[in-house]
Formats: sequence, C-alpha cells, structure tokens
Amino acid sequence: MQAEERQQRIEQYLQKVEFASLDELAQQVSVSASTVRRDLTLLENAGTIRRTHGGARIVTPPSDEFTFSARDTHQVAEKEAIGRACAELIQPNQSVIMDVGTTVFHVARYLESKKPQIITNSLPVANLFASSSLVEVVVSGGVIYPRLGVLMGPLAVEAFSKMHADVAVMSSSGITQEGITNSHGLLIEIQRAMIKAAQRVIFCLDHTKFGRQSMSPLCGLEEIDTIVTDNRAPSDLVQALRARDIEVIETQVERGDEGK
Repeated sequence: MQAEERQQRIEQYLQKVEFASLDELAQQVSVSASTVRRDLTLLENAGTIRRTHGGARIVTPPSDEFTFSARDTHQVAEKEAIGRACAELIQPNQSVIMDVGTTVFHVARYLESKKPQIITNSLPVANLFASSSLVEVVVSGGVIYPRLGVLMGPLAVEAFSKMHADVAVMSSSGITQEGITNSHGLLIEIQRAMIKAAQRVIFCLDHTKFGRQSMSPLCGLEEIDTIVTDNRAPSDLVQALRARDIEVIETQVERGDEGK
C-alpha cells in the first residue's frame, strides 16, 4: 500500500470513529506503529487530524454520531432500567468509580441519595453533581474531548492508577465468552486502571452489547463481579456468564418501551 493510500485510509477511519490509538490505526493499514506516526505527522501538517498522546483524532467530525447526547438516545428504556438496578447495588457512602458510558450516566442519576464519593473522567457525570451538597466528586485530569464528554490521556490513567474505590461501574462496546472489548483503544488503558482500583467491578451492558466483539480487548471475564443488563440479553450467554461465577442481573423492560 502506497503512503498516500495509507494516509487516506487512516483519515477515513478517523472520520468513522473520531479518535483512535496508534495500535488501532496500525492494524487498519497493516503497518508498524512507527510508520503510522509518520503518516499522522503528515496528516496533522495538512490540518485534517490532530495528534494526541498515544493516537490521533479527526479535526472536523462528519456528524454528531459519537457525541454523548447522540449516544444517549439509543436503548433509553434499557439504560434507565439498568441504571436503577445498578444504583440499588451501591451502598451508602461508598466510593464509586464511574466511566464515560451513557448507561453509566443513567446509574449516576439514581445515586445522590446514597451520598457516594464519585470518581470519574466523565464530564456529564461530574456536571450532574456539580451543585449537589450530598455527593463528593473527584474528577481525573486529562485532555478534554468536549463532544464526547470525556477526559483522556496519561494524566487520566495516572489519576485512576493512584485511586482505591469500593466499586467501579463500567461500560463497554461488547461482551462474549472471551471477555470484554471496547471500540476505542485510547479508553482501554484508563478503564484497565479503573478496574484495578476497585474492589468490585460492575459492567452495565444492554442486550445489544451481548455477542459483540470490538477491536480492543479490555479485560477477561475473571475480572468482572457483576453484570447488569436487560431482559432481552441472550439466555445462552447469560447462562455461560453465570457458570463463570459472574452475577448477572436482568432488569425488566416493558415491550412497548424497548429501544426508545
């Protein structure tokens, strides 16, 4: 593949996913990370992308598909049901790590009465409690991606690496019997630090995430304590997860409300 074609593919991929790690981009064009770095330098000089620590992002995304508000319009009824069920698992005054998933945001909406300490890199979660006198919020450092509502980069990883929490409430792009995956490599290192920092790890995953496998492996099933999902999750995978000693909580979603 010639350099011009390779750079075009890199730009097209970033237009699709908005941001990506060096490893993701290298896999997309089947070259080394050092070659991708040179390509990114040329693309950045052309003004189409911007380099970040460990990857790159597109300068002008084509749509709002990946914004927090757009993602939060998918499976709303399921997210609400999962949010309520997961919040019931949190004990008063616990320290809770919360990632940037929209389903996790729905968990946060039901936590104020528990008076938790929230530790997060999610701007929507932090803003939710900005005026609350009942919730203490610790926000990680990092580079702000305002459209996505997220703090990323080495400062965010470092922050969670130094934390200790009772619970981590997490999200992902997919789960199979091989484990949990996510679609963006730049989030993986932060999420791994979150998992290591927590005594209990809870994943909130609606039924559309079951059986899906994204590019970047996040963790094995042995690192998960609990999964909260909805009643449309495939029974065979649910049973397989329970056979691995994972607690699976299935919430009930009214048929007329599914997918709203």
